[in-house]
Amino acid sequence: MTLKIAIQKSGRLYDDSVKMLKECGIDIPTGINKLRCDAYNFPLEILFLRDDDIPQYVEDGIADIGIVGENVVFEKNRNVDVIEQLDFAKCRLSIAVPRNDTYESISCLHNKKIATSYPTLLREFLDRNNVDAEIHEISGSVEIAPSIGLADAICDLVSSGSTLLMNGLKETEIIFRSEAVLIGTQNTTSDKQAILTKLLFRIRAVKKSKRYKYILLNAPNDKIDTICNLIPGMKSPTILPLAKEGWCSLHSVVAEDDFWNIIENLSAAGAEGILVSAIEKMIL
Repeated sequence: MTLKIAIQKSGRLYDDSVKMLKECGIDIPTGINKLRCDAYNFPLEILFLRDDDIPQYVEDGIADIGIVGENVVFEKNRNVDVIEQLDFAKCRLSIAVPRNDTYESISCLHNKKIATSYPTLLREFLDRNNVDAEIHEISGSVEIAPSIGLADAICDLVSSGSTLLMNGLKETEIIFRSEAVLIGTQNTTSDKQAILTKLLFRIRAVKKSKRYKYILLNAPNDKIDTICNLIPGMKSPTILPLAKEGWCSLHSVVAEDDFWNIIENLSAAGAEGILVSAIEKMIL
């Protein structure tokens, strides 16, 4: 029994999906123009598809699960469930207009023509805001639409914003925030659900590890209580005596969001020899 997973056959989402599977300890063959392969050490069959097609393949049961951008899930509106957000390929679906255009509010889009590859999400946004605009659906090169007179504005995915800048555009409205997600249906058999549960366990361990840092430091014994209050760890710090009398070594885990503030506070509290390491896996 194997679990079939569909991933993008090329592009950034392919790279990040394969990287995540490998971080989960799943060894898969990779190569040019592969349409399917089997993992060497996990009951997983990988199908390489166009990202726009993945929701339909999952809905139809050709694939049991799939990795795809959340924007595609909602745009295609297939009968699939989001099982897990994967914390990569983060972007936003935004409206942009020519840089020199005056834009004061969403009402500026009234009676405008907007080019997009995401007509469903755009129409829902316009309807929610009572904006009457014409949607011009195109499949690629959306950014050049205003410069060639095809549209007054665009609605497209934005990551860094550099592509908009290069095409003389400015971002005006964010209509949807997206990231890679794992999708599936309610029709999974018990045998395949058991494999999926194991896969999710690994994915969540990898995700958790990216949000924390492992730190080791030396501190005088009279500063231990103060430092322990700064780094409580998952339960409490590990404290080991050093050969140098009156000193100990503390080991703990710190959340990435709080990392720099904590490090600064530790140094001020008397900690020395602070070492920081990435965490490969984290099981709670």
